[in-house]
Amino acid sequence: MRQGPSLRAVSDLHVGHRGNASVLDELTPGHPGDWLIVAGDVAEKADRVVGALEQLAARFVRVIWVPGNHELWIGRDDAGITSPTKYDRLVESCRAIGVDTPEDPYPLWTGPGGPVRIVPMFLLYDYSWTPASGQSRTEALAGARKRRVVASDEYLIDPAPYSDAAAWCRDRLVTTTRRLAELDPTEPTVLVNHWPLLREPTKVLRHPDFALWCGTEQTADWHRRYRARACVYGHLHIPRTTGHDDVRFEEVSLGYPREWTARGRPEPLTRQILPAPSGRQVRWIRREDGSPHIAAPGETGPDLEDEQ
Repeated sequence: MRQGPSLRAVSDLHVGHRGNASVLDELTPGHPGDWLIVAGDVAEKADRVVGALEQLAARFVRVIWVPGNHELWIGRDDAGITSPTKYDRLVESCRAIGVDTPEDPYPLWTGPGGPVRIVPMFLLYDYSWTPASGQSRTEALAGARKRRVVASDEYLIDPAPYSDAAAWCRDRLVTTTRRLAELDPTEPTVLVNHWPLLREPTKVLRHPDFALWCGTEQTADWHRRYRARACVYGHLHIPRTTGHDDVRFEEVSLGYPREWTARGRPEPLTRQILPAPSGRQVRWIRREDGSPHIAAPGETGPDLEDEQ
């Protein structure tokens, strides 16, 4: 048991995938006062999302959830509704079990490292992270399709009444900036979004085209504008800590079983956000065969961060 409470975070649990269902049993507080951020992609089915969050809410003092793209997917269980309607219903369900969402008042962390305002956001993407500078959205998407790099969102997200995900993203940006403008300008924040706020973390993607579905240029300065102590995100399935403009960015995902069984996973799975940790909590090393790997506690090897 730790000496004091902490604000922790995790994302991309994908509990509907075989091999990930039991991971919920591992997500327990190390102190009775711990809070937990869940940064999206809990599951595709609404009942699984709510069931998982309810389990976590029974263990942690406070649980804060933001949706990922998988929560927005329309499957057989969602026949007759659109992705915005599904999101609204998930918000209602979260409120019923005491879980904070992007539609609720932003909670204030007053534990170690605080006071800090926790800002859960739902922003989506607008295809502005094109592979080539100055490239149009139409040209970038056509190139991605030609290279057979197309996110499943294109088939499984129904953004109606919005014309597309980009239009929905624009609406979310307007709504969120209005709320951010109302914050106390002296308060530091922790900004939470499933998709990264900066494009830089996507530069390590195996397929650069996939960045089209990862965020928006409109948030490039939000970590500075809104006084972020840390920014929490997932989506990329590349858990790591990076720094930008002296702000800590934490990618807190687990990912699919095929991914983390091959390259390892963070230990512990939940990342400490506040109080600020003394160093990187996830260390990537290079194996003898040259492949990247998340170091287990005490494991040694060439540090990939030193190579960049």
